[in-house]
Amino acid sequence: MGKSLGYYTDTAISYAKSVLSGKTPACKWVKAACRRQLDDLDFWLKDSGYRFEYAPDQAEHVCKFIELLPHIKGKWAGTRIKLEAWQIFILTTVFGWYHKDGYRRYRTVYIEVPRKNAKSTLTSGVSLYMLTADAEPGAEIFSAATTAKQARIVFDVAKKMVERTPGLRRRYKVKPLEHSIKENENGGEYVPLSAEGSTLDGLNIHFASVDELHAHKTRAVYDVLDTAMGARSQPMLWSITTAGSDQSGICYEQRDYVTSLLNGTLIKHDGLGYPIKGSVANDDSYFGIIYTIDDDDNWSDPSCWEKANPNYGVSVYEDDLQKGALHAERMPGTRNNFKTKRLNVWVNASIDWMDMRKWEHCVDNEIDISDFAGEKCWTGMDLAEKSDFAALVTVFWRNGHLYVFPRLYLNDEAIETSKNSQMIVWRDEGHIIGNEGDITDFDNVRDDLVKLKNNHDLQEVPFDPAMGMYFVTKLTNDYELPMVQVAQKSTVFSPAATELENLVLERKIHFKSNPAFSWMISNVVMSEPSKFSGLRSPHKTNSANKIDGAIALLLAISRAMLAEDKGSIDEFINEPIYG
Repeated sequence: MGKSLGYYTDTAISYAKSVLSGKTPACKWVKAACRRQLDDLDFWLKDSGYRFEYAPDQAEHVCKFIELLPHIKGKWAGTRIKLEAWQIFILTTVFGWYHKDGYRRYRTVYIEVPRKNAKSTLTSGVSLYMLTADAEPGAEIFSAATTAKQARIVFDVAKKMVERTPGLRRRYKVKPLEHSIKENENGGEYVPLSAEGSTLDGLNIHFASVDELHAHKTRAVYDVLDTAMGARSQPMLWSITTAGSDQSGICYEQRDYVTSLLNGTLIKHDGLGYPIKGSVANDDSYFGIIYTIDDDDNWSDPSCWEKANPNYGVSVYEDDLQKGALHAERMPGTRNNFKTKRLNVWVNASIDWMDMRKWEHCVDNEIDISDFAGEKCWTGMDLAEKSDFAALVTVFWRNGHLYVFPRLYLNDEAIETSKNSQMIVWRDEGHIIGNEGDITDFDNVRDDLVKLKNNHDLQEVPFDPAMGMYFVTKLTNDYELPMVQVAQKSTVFSPAATELENLVLERKIHFKSNPAFSWMISNVVMSEPSKFSGLRSPHKTNSANKIDGAIALLLAISRAMLAEDKGSIDEFINEPIYG
């Protein structure tokens, strides 16, 4: 890349190289996005047959346009925008690549960045560019959100930019109105769109931005926007958000997709939606970048804060972050807010239990339960019939490591009416075992238990006697399964939870990627230790946050600990634990 490709593209390349060299602090996801772009540029420069064309003029065009717009808030209000290197990197990447047919490569954009990093300013500028300078006939531009107030945030910034830029109004015949911005050069319009106050039917979208995607409780708005772009030649769906805590929502789904794309583990699926074993896919139409800290970083250490905040020293200041961190350290109840809003760390619940970044580090997609044929195992069972899951979680000890294999069951009625927008996807991808009707089919549970007994040395199946005694009696009498009653008490759960925490911290637990199972782990909130016994017990904050798989795992660990001399539960308190 010796020759100049233009001021902005050169700036973007310098930024990417600085990130990869370590000169500019950045997390692994930013490094991966930079590596992806530099590799693409290398292929393009060296191979005339490369499937994409980089258009420096287009990359320069969008940056020049946005830098003609004014800031409308804060100390820079009234002055023209000066794009930072990280913003230039995003813009030149997204708008610089084209297919051989002349249409833009990237159709979906996901940007995750903490607050105070000028998200609204960047998105408003891109929205106005797509309305005017992209020259799309009859462009329909939307700022979308779940509420009208949220939808107007980016729109109102853009509207004020138009009001304070007479040259833009003259050149493109732009007219800002109370609830829309009209563009009369090409017949376009820009409006705020919300699920609560607007019809979501009949849209013909050229560009839609979704601000704070993490706040969307359902996938309805995002899916409508995504499907409303089919009639355009080069539409774009642009999401920009901070992290959150709802790991069952549309935002975390998109984030998970981006991380799989950036680390090269995006899996190909066949025509029925099933994963093709050993395959890796790439989505050339999707751009994603995530600004956060790394897994091993200490959130309270100032040395890692710049990784998460690309506008560090510009609109994000160290002393402000220090105040927030000090407040979070002194008041644990505010800790998650600091992590999500200021460092872009996804948290699992209102009160931390499992460190989900460390949990995800233990994913091991190379293992298979067939590798443990004939070995001792314990299978925790948690039963339900209608809205809750039935769960089997089987564990094996091997050389001081725990290997975990969950099976989650839920009827199709509960899956398809769930508030969790990912449930149907998880079923279709095989992470949840569904069945027709509105009652979970326990025959599936029975069949899997029998298979475990036949293929492994099944030691015990601990279960809560408060649930399903008729079913359990049949399993014992008809199939000779080693069922063990274990009451769901803190005397059972507390030592098992401590053991699980230690295994995760030491990376001595292994399980295949299963977002439904991880979601259940993330939903667990541990009660405060008892004043007299020091014991804890798991619970959930609301009925929608299922934890059935986590309960089954803790039951399995509790029995495996006893059998494998991992410590006696009775040491914690002199109380019977089962029977």
